[in-house]
Amino acid sequence: SSPHLVQVRERIRINGQPISKELFSKYFWLVYNRLEETKDPVHASMPAYFRFLTIMAFHVFLQEKVDLAVVEVGIGGAYDCTNIIRAPVVCGVSSLGIDHTSILGDTMEKIAWQKGGIFKPGVPAFTVAQPERPLEVLRDRAQERECLLYLCPELDAFEGGRRVLELGLAGTHQRSNAALALQLARTWLQRRSCRGKAGGQGWGGSDPTVAPGVSAEHPFPPGLGELKEVPPGTELAGRPVPLAPAFQPTDAMIQGLRETEWLGRTQVLPRGPVTWYLDGAHTTSSVQACVRWFRQAALNQDKPHE
Repeated sequence: SSPHLVQVRERIRINGQPISKELFSKYFWLVYNRLEETKDPVHASMPAYFRFLTIMAFHVFLQEKVDLAVVEVGIGGAYDCTNIIRAPVVCGVSSLGIDHTSILGDTMEKIAWQKGGIFKPGVPAFTVAQPERPLEVLRDRAQERECLLYLCPELDAFEGGRRVLELGLAGTHQRSNAALALQLARTWLQRRSCRGKAGGQGWGGSDPTVAPGVSAEHPFPPGLGELKEVPPGTELAGRPVPLAPAFQPTDAMIQGLRETEWLGRTQVLPRGPVTWYLDGAHTTSSVQACVRWFRQAALNQDKPHE
């Protein structure tokens, strides 16, 4: 659901690539015509732009029989049109920032409440380091919705002092995103593996059961390991936000982090004597991250090569 740069097809991707023009046209008209045929005669308008694309994306994923659908919330979470999935395998909340204040509220705490609306009973949820009060709100929302919220370890914990994980996306802020991505991927792989043994059937399959041994109190399958101690600063009102266990990333995970690219996000475009630094930052926090990235990238560019 990220805003597209060039073509709307960028919003719906399969195996990392935007769907083809042919597939987009095919599924657009399938969804449009079905909505047209079944619309309420009183309220005959079509869904709004983003809602229509969300319906269409779900239809694409089901028809193309994808194994995994990564669904990005449009605005907030609690009342977003993507928040209709009753039993996701795992949920994640990245760094919070002030945005869409007319809809989500004008404080980080109000925005955190909206973000926590995606949490589901018995489904593990992960977040990264957040300011104390918004983290308290996320924790309380998780308790209210009967799921456990975990903090992702810093990326250093996954490196284990052995080797530095190379990221395809530049900027120190991407290390936080990478840590969240690793935790989400690991949890999905393990929970889906257990579901497969229980007879589950891929994304959109008919078996909605949770893996054996998994519950709101124990959202990880047996064998994942014990939770580590809570890091300093997260002892909140006597109810800590536990730290998810770090692990050694697989070769495929390491390759994925290294080869990930996102056009328009910390992108460097050399064009003759001019080098362009592009980023789609549009909030205060993302612009600050963009400035930090640009300064470091420009310094590296100016360093003499040996």
